[in-house]
Amino acid sequence: MWHKFNNMNVENVKSQMRKGVLEYCILLILSKHEAYVSDIIQSLKEAKLLVVEGTLYPLLTRLKNDELLSYSWKESSQGPPRKYYNLTEQGTLFLGELENSWNELNETIHSIKTKE
Repeated sequence: MWHKFNNMNVENVKSQMRKGVLEYCILLILSKHEAYVSDIIQSLKEAKLLVVEGTLYPLLTRLKNDELLSYSWKESSQGPPRKYYNLTEQGTLFLGELENSWNELNETIHSIKTKE
């Protein structure tokens, strides 16, 4: 019984950690090049961060509403025009802040893990 309860807590914590880094990962991807939703999902999948469109769309909308992302429509050879997302200037600055926070957190964790 304890093992099952403990495992459920581990999965919950892992889920929270993934959610916490998802926004950061999306901004990192878009800092390199503009991308269509399926391109973003593929990049996350390749990095072993699995996400579904239903999770991604609300996050992209929120980031756009926060003026961290913008988008443009581009013609597609495989159907209707596609919405390509890219970072705004404000998004680039925000990503820089996230980078600093990530590095500080990484250093803190490393320090705790390696301290005798």
